[in-house]
Amino acid sequence: MTSLIKRNASDSAGDGGAIPLINEVVGVPGGMGEGARVARAEAFDRWLATLLPGRDGVALVAVGGLGRRQCAPYGDLDLVLLHAGVPGMDELAPKLWYPIWDARLRLDHSVRTVAEALSVAQDDVKVALGLLDARFVAGDRELADTLVRTATDHWRRTAVRQLPALREITTARWQAHGELAFLLEGDLKEAAGGLRDVGILRAIATAGITDALRPAVRAAHLRLLDTRDALHEQTGRRVDRLVAQERDGVAARLGLRQLHPNGSDAAQGAGVADGDVLLRRVAGDARTISHALDDAWRAADRLRSGRRRGGDHRLVRRPVARDVVEHDGELVLARTAIGARPDPSLSLRVAAAAATTRLPIARATCEWLAAYCPPLPLPWPAEARAALITLLGAGTGLVPAWETCDRYGLVDGWLPEWTRMRSLPQHNPVHRYTLDRHLVQTACEASRHTREVDRPDLLLLGALLHDIGKGFSGEGTAGRHEPADHSTVGAPLAEAVAARIGLPAPEVALIGTLVRLHLLLPDVATRRDLSDPVTIARVAEQVGGPATLDLLHGLVRADAAATGPAAWSDWKGRLVAELVARVHTALDTGVLPAPPAPDPALVVGPLPVVHLSGDRVAVAAADRRGLLSTVAGCLALHRLEVLSADASTVDGRALVECRVQPRYGLAPEPIALVGDLRRAVAGDVSVTQRLRGRALAARGSGAAPRVVWHREAATDAVLLELRAADAAGLLYRVACALDEAGAQVRAARICTLGGDVVDAFYLVGGWPSDDERARLEAAVLAAV
Repeated sequence: MTSLIKRNASDSAGDGGAIPLINEVVGVPGGMGEGARVARAEAFDRWLATLLPGRDGVALVAVGGLGRRQCAPYGDLDLVLLHAGVPGMDELAPKLWYPIWDARLRLDHSVRTVAEALSVAQDDVKVALGLLDARFVAGDRELADTLVRTATDHWRRTAVRQLPALREITTARWQAHGELAFLLEGDLKEAAGGLRDVGILRAIATAGITDALRPAVRAAHLRLLDTRDALHEQTGRRVDRLVAQERDGVAARLGLRQLHPNGSDAAQGAGVADGDVLLRRVAGDARTISHALDDAWRAADRLRSGRRRGGDHRLVRRPVARDVVEHDGELVLARTAIGARPDPSLSLRVAAAAATTRLPIARATCEWLAAYCPPLPLPWPAEARAALITLLGAGTGLVPAWETCDRYGLVDGWLPEWTRMRSLPQHNPVHRYTLDRHLVQTACEASRHTREVDRPDLLLLGALLHDIGKGFSGEGTAGRHEPADHSTVGAPLAEAVAARIGLPAPEVALIGTLVRLHLLLPDVATRRDLSDPVTIARVAEQVGGPATLDLLHGLVRADAAATGPAAWSDWKGRLVAELVARVHTALDTGVLPAPPAPDPALVVGPLPVVHLSGDRVAVAAADRRGLLSTVAGCLALHRLEVLSADASTVDGRALVECRVQPRYGLAPEPIALVGDLRRAVAGDVSVTQRLRGRALAARGSGAAPRVVWHREAATDAVLLELRAADAAGLLYRVACALDEAGAQVRAARICTLGGDVVDAFYLVGGWPSDDERARLEAAVLAAV
């Protein structure tokens, strides 16, 4: 019978739309707010009571959301059928569970005695936490009250011993789901700072270790519950991840609106529903919960360490920096730092000590610094500037130290611009963090490259400020448009910060250059022909010197690592490194590097020639128009994405060399690929028909494509740049269109940005006339 119950539980409704609205089952109106959640719970209690016949020694106990009276609109049920060892439970349990399954509700259930429940809780800390939410629903109230009372007493006796296991489980969950405060599409329940963490705070508070559920935490918890409920009703199913396409709808349900320029607020009905306002509110609430849990864990650690010391209550104060000492695993101020007027750089020095020692700053110390540390003079003294660079260069210790200081308002005192950037969403699919966390993470990643540059301090500061221009002129707003280049907007803002912290004028200008050019290397490397002398000369002219080039190289790698896995690849890394090496040669010698010679294997031997090597595909055939489109189509047929393509003619041979990657992660069969390439370049009609059929079937959809022309971007060609939605076979279709329009493509560069591409085509010949440009542009757009 137990196996039957388990099977039916797993076969019940999943997370899809088949799950009914709880309100429909229990007959109460929907909506958000604590009152709506309690009403749902009470209605459920009444319904479940009708399913359990009156019987001594048997009780139905709710745990989870129903136990806490926090029923979500599309939530599930967590129930314990409790009994006092009475017979007939195998027959009674299905009679209770089947009506719940028939209602197509998700059900997590168990049948246990009080002793069995406590025994499981002894071995499984998650069960122990669940029993803290236990609440009588129906049946024998005295039996249920016995479980509730003994489970709470058991937790209070064993909590200190069980907390390490709970912390290990919690850390693993955080690693899997990330930090809700900084994620653009975070899980409201499982991510760090989410609803699951409030349950841990409740457990720590129940154990009497610390007052973990302060009013600010309770308010944040209620707002997250409202957001979760609104998300359920918006999507019509049980989902806890707040994805981008649902944010505006959830914000509308919660009444969150964008402020009008005149300052009128949402309470007056001003503005429009704004998902960014929601995201920033969620971030603030998640921060509140995360900070409270950090404090609670430290209180638990102090309690455990105190018990290990037994009767010896002496705590050693160990100096770690000037005016900073370690006390009971936390950093506090030395006694000499308190009393006289404190040094304005004290908060920065404490933060730097925390980052380098990987020790937390005591809450009382943060509160004292926020209340009594005077503002920094302008410009900053050298000691404050040095402390900032030490903080930024601390590696992984930077993020928690910075976040702690941000929690108490210290960062706003260092950088007034931080208020605008805090929790600012970045509407780009490659970004995983909000702007503030991205900047701190970039500085953290930049610390890996400080030994490769002449000025590591400027690399770290440039990393922190490189996106300071985001959020202006439409960036980060509800419109999601980015008409202004944030690099250009951010350069003077970064220079102002650099001047304020006391850098000399040449270094201020260099910081501005790093911010203005921080996208130069990846843009050129992925969109331009690196063998063209004009490409190298233009980058060298913009960079100005080898030292700046090295700083930009370190910054671009740090920026990509802090953005997300889609922002970087081995291929992009090789292209950027190749560009840097070529520009270095030009800057060091004054001579532009010669284009690489063609592969000797392609210019000798009988035709056609097909070579596969790693991510490189090279083809040589009799000189004819359309070879590039044929090769591109054949590669698309085998589900290979073309990252770059070069076409040239040597001694009457047409050469095409491509860098490729599997579109779906699986490499094609080499023999089949080589065979199709040989037949295709030889003019096999059957292969061509397969290519056209597959390409037409693969047409994608998206925003309106756009063509941009560049007149002097190449030595012997003009540049046609296509910006469009990504789709399989796009290069083939566009190359075919250009061939049919009479244009000769000598190189192509493919740059994928999330779901969009920026494809650059080098067209041999001079600048086309207006009519010719219009004709080519129309052909390309028709192919897309």
